[in-house]
Amino acid sequence: MSSTKTPQMATPRGFTIVELLVVIAIIALLVSILLPAIGKARDQAKLTQSLSNLSQMGKAHASYAAEWNNRQFTLIDDNFAQYGGSAVAAQTAYAQAHGNQGTGSWHPPVDLGWGYPDCDGSQNTVYFRYFQQPGQGGNVSLIQPIVFQASNGIQYFGAFRLVNCRQFNQYVSGRFYDKSFYAPKDTVVQEAVSNGASGCDCFQDPGEYCDLPPGAIGDIPVWSSYILSPSAMYSPNFMTPSAAQPFSNPYVRPGTFRSPGMDQAKYSALKTHMTEHHWLQARRAECNPSFQPGTYGGCEPYYFNGSWESNPATLFYDAHTETVGVRKAERADGRVIAQQQQAGQFPAGLWHKQTTFGADGYYSDTAYDFAQTSFHVLTTEGIRGRDILAD
Repeated sequence: MSSTKTPQMATPRGFTIVELLVVIAIIALLVSILLPAIGKARDQAKLTQSLSNLSQMGKAHASYAAEWNNRQFTLIDDNFAQYGGSAVAAQTAYAQAHGNQGTGSWHPPVDLGWGYPDCDGSQNTVYFRYFQQPGQGGNVSLIQPIVFQASNGIQYFGAFRLVNCRQFNQYVSGRFYDKSFYAPKDTVVQEAVSNGASGCDCFQDPGEYCDLPPGAIGDIPVWSSYILSPSAMYSPNFMTPSAAQPFSNPYVRPGTFRSPGMDQAKYSALKTHMTEHHWLQARRAECNPSFQPGTYGGCEPYYFNGSWESNPATLFYDAHTETVGVRKAERADGRVIAQQQQAGQFPAGLWHKQTTFGADGYYSDTAYDFAQTSFHVLTTEGIRGRDILAD
């Protein structure tokens, strides 16, 4: 008699606790390796885009110079200083000298472009501009490269911030709020343009200009992420200090506002032309508590020269782009001062420390750390100077 055995099914073996923990640890390790790499790649892509924006600006500057006899972009009459001893006095005298017959007699305005009121497209377009009516101290600030004295307008402000006005943006895209004028990492400013007080996304607006005040302080545009070098917009002699004349009022020197030609850049590979205005690269903090209230929803970003770790994307006069370390610029300035002292020369350094801004220069007193440089903004000798030294 034969017997049969019922086959036994093998019980499936599951993961042990130890094996499961090992798998979780491997996944966590992979995530810890990949996430920083992904973040770094995104960060690099944004930097690359900002450098590309600046390269596009360089081509626009070349086009502007080709059309205007090699001159740089400027918003002010070459001889504006001869009309008066201050900005408002010159503004008034300019109108009187040209007939004093209303807008046609005033200094040319700052044009923003055609746009739809309230950016909803339901009304006919109107033309937005800042007139230079005599007595308008705020508006006269916009045409000067940078305002050194409060008696001449809004101190520290000027045409160097207005690269996206119509006089120049027609060489880029013809739009004030084109993304080429805004750095990808300039998040506070990008938010102000795309979701401002009036609820408009001005990046998508079809007009040349979008009526978008960033806050309750009036119809003030959201300025570009990039700034020109105001020192290079003045006549070079004005930005050349000496023991006999460390600094002077720009309105007592005829020809101060005559912008030099592009070919006057003596060290074109070492003189910055445009740079990011805010601290965007290697940023450790966004809003600067020194400014209350800030421009953008209560936030005023740290500026490009506000930290030793800042490396703003920069366009040079020879049209190449690179990042420029604040620490590198500060050390270069120190080296030049030491060389000048050894040679018995006036220790001017690479940036002008004798302006009415004092030794702190362009807001160095609001820095995140102890960075103290105003390269790009206050370059000694203007367009004929240097902001860094050759490696």
